[in-house]
Amino acid sequence: MSGLSELLSTPGILVAPGAYDALSAKLAAEAGAKVVYMTGFGVSGAAFGLPDIGLVSAAEMSERVRAIAGACAPVPLIADGDNGHGGPLNAGKLARAYEAAGADCIQIEDQVFPKRCGHMEGKEVVPVAEAAAKIRAAAEARVSRDFKVMARTDARATHDLDEALRRGEAFLEAGADILFIEAPHDEDEMRKVAETFKGVPLVANIVEDGKTPYLGAKALEALGFKIALFPVSALLAVTARLEAAYATLVKGEGFAEGESRVTFQRYNELIGLNEMLADAAQITKEIAKEGD
Repeated sequence: MSGLSELLSTPGILVAPGAYDALSAKLAAEAGAKVVYMTGFGVSGAAFGLPDIGLVSAAEMSERVRAIAGACAPVPLIADGDNGHGGPLNAGKLARAYEAAGADCIQIEDQVFPKRCGHMEGKEVVPVAEAAAKIRAAAEARVSRDFKVMARTDARATHDLDEALRRGEAFLEAGADILFIEAPHDEDEMRKVAETFKGVPLVANIVEDGKTPYLGAKALEALGFKIALFPVSALLAVTARLEAAYATLVKGEGFAEGESRVTFQRYNELIGLNEMLADAAQITKEIAKEGD
């Protein structure tokens, strides 16, 4: 599997499905994803039962990075670092923690604390100099340049597209490798983003019921984007299934014949039980031979 640096330098758009725990990350990788995205929105909800409004700590997010990166390896992981969980020193510390935990890229945005999901109302952003300082701190803190810094601005919602573009320029100057202009309102705005930052790896964030046009990867590539994030698609689908499943189970009836599910055996296959047992048996066999 190619590293993120190599993937960014090769032709074609990268589809990054959102993962919120180790199981979803493993399944995304096994489905053929070339890169996986750890969604802060999903982690907040799935791991803690909380909305994405800055309630999950940097330490808690770093722990999730380690589990998710390990589950999808060797597929690269882009991990949501929210607003760096503080000032520049906090952003630098978080970047080091994410890199050590196995992520290949950290995303840092310019929202105030507490932050909100990028497609929620009522967002606020910090001054551009403060935001750029966090990007620079993250870029300087990393051990390897192969660990990327993705800079996101939410200024389209709080100001206008021109301010978002201005901030994008400042973030690139501060050391960002990938640029994420959150929530352009239409294809014309998306095209302007791509034309302004031609040659820069650009992110399109595609959220169901969100503020940006819901486009597929081919259309996004044609516009000039390099990474197509689908951060919450799987989470929303799984949530609907969980609602239905629990509603059935609490009635005490169990699932009907033919209910949509994997088999118990298939689940164990998906999480690698057979390979692990085979590895353990091989180790035991080798130890036994050494003792003969």
